[in-house]
Amino acid sequence: MDLRLIDYVVYLVASVLLTVWVGNTLFRNGRPFLVSVFLEAGLADSVNRLLVVGFYLVNLGAAALLINAGGAPATVGDMVQETVTRIGVVLLVLGGMHFSNMFVFHLIRRPLRQRSVPPPPYQPAPGA
Repeated sequence: MDLRLIDYVVYLVASVLLTVWVGNTLFRNGRPFLVSVFLEAGLADSVNRLLVVGFYLVNLGAAALLINAGGAPATVGDMVQETVTRIGVVLLVLGGMHFSNMFVFHLIRRPLRQRSVPPPPYQPAPGA
């Protein structure tokens, strides 16, 4: 069997499994955070589903583009090196998307937290 075909199969299976696993983990564990950001469970659930769809589209699209990175491997060692490098890039894309989403939600959440803090009680000036 051609090493390039084995390389493609291993890379695609690993990329899809990693993307689906990370996406499902973020979907399950991100709900409480999104509810605290949007202060409404229905809106948080809708945003959570949209985020997962976007996450899958971007990461699987990046994985599809990266499949042609590198040349035809001459040896098994070359094949493993190319496959691991491409999977590493997919993992970096997954992590980058996760942290950029978290940063955006942090920015959204900060003004909401500031509004929910009651103003300090009135303190009359000394001697008044």
